[in-house]
Amino acid sequence: MIIQNLHKKETLGEYKKVFKILPFLLSFLFFINSQIYAQDSLVLEASISEKKLIEFEQLFFDAITSKAINNHQKAIQQLEECNTIIPDDKAVLFELSKNYFELKKIPEATEYANQALTKDPENLWIREHLVKVYRKSGRFDKAIEIQQKIGEKFPKKKRELAFLYLMNNERSKAKKLLNDLEKAKLLDGRLRRLKNQLENVNKIDRSIKKSIVKEDLQTVFNNDKSFKNLTSLLKQLEKNKSNKDLLLYSEKGLGLFPAQPLVYLMNGIALNNTKQYKKAIETLQNGIDFVIDDRKMEQKFYVELLKAYKGTGDTQNINKYQKKIK
Repeated sequence: MIIQNLHKKETLGEYKKVFKILPFLLSFLFFINSQIYAQDSLVLEASISEKKLIEFEQLFFDAITSKAINNHQKAIQQLEECNTIIPDDKAVLFELSKNYFELKKIPEATEYANQALTKDPENLWIREHLVKVYRKSGRFDKAIEIQQKIGEKFPKKKRELAFLYLMNNERSKAKKLLNDLEKAKLLDGRLRRLKNQLENVNKIDRSIKKSIVKEDLQTVFNNDKSFKNLTSLLKQLEKNKSNKDLLLYSEKGLGLFPAQPLVYLMNGIALNNTKQYKKAIETLQNGIDFVIDDRKMEQKFYVELLKAYKGTGDTQNINKYQKKIK
C-alpha cells in the first residue's frame, strides 16, 4: 500500500514525507516481529515473511533515494534485490524502467515499462512514461497508440497527440485533431499557435514574395523549399541579426516543417529579439517537445526560454530555467 501510494505522487517532496515516517514504521514492524518470535511455528513462518517485507520496503526506499541523487545504476541494483524478494512487483518494474530510461538504455526501459503495464493496464503514470520511452526511441506509432488510449479517458491529454502526429509525419491527422480540440474548447495558447502555423503557410509565402531579397540563400530557399536550404538561411539570418527576415522565414518554416525543433528555436530567437516574449515562450515550449536526445539543442531552448521569462518578469520560471541551464 505504501509503495502504491508513493507512485501516485512522484515528486521528491512526497518521498521526503515518506522518509519522515519510515523510521517509526520500521520500529513498529520490528516490535511486532519481536513479539511474534515467541509464538508457535506458524506465527514464526509469518514473522519471516514480515522480515522480508521490511527488507523489501527498505531496499525500495533506498532505490528511490539513489534515483533522486541521479545514482541510477545503484538504484537498479537495489530494485533488482527487491525483485528477488517479491518478484514482478508493479512498483519495482516501473522504477526499473524509469532508471533505465535515465541511463538511455531504451530496450530495458521499454521491457520493464511494458511488464509494469501488464500488471496494471489502466495505470496513467505507467502509460505516460511508456509514451516518453517510445518517443525517445523514435517509435512514434507506438507512442500514439498509447496516447490515444489515455485521451479516451482524459480528453485534455489528447493535446499531446498533436505533437506525436507531427513527429510521425501525419500532418493531416494533427490538423484534424487541432480542429476537434478547438471545437471542444480544449486548445491552449501553445496549440493555438501550432494550429495557426499549420494553416498560414500560403499567407506567409505571399509576405516573403513581397520582401526584398538581399541574400543568395534567400533566393535558393525561395526556389527550393527544402529543410536543408531553410537551415542554412535561418542560421545566416541569425548570425547577421536580421530579425525581421528571421521572423518571417522561421514562421514559414514552422508551417513547412512543424516537427523540426531548429525552426522553433530560430523563431523563438527572432521573437525574443523583437521583444515579443509571450509569443516566444509559446513557440519555444512547442519546439522543445520535438527535441529528442540532443542535449545541446535542449540547452539552447532553455537559454531562450530564460530570456523570454526575464522579458515577462516571471520570477518563478526565471529561477527554474537558470537551474536547468546550470
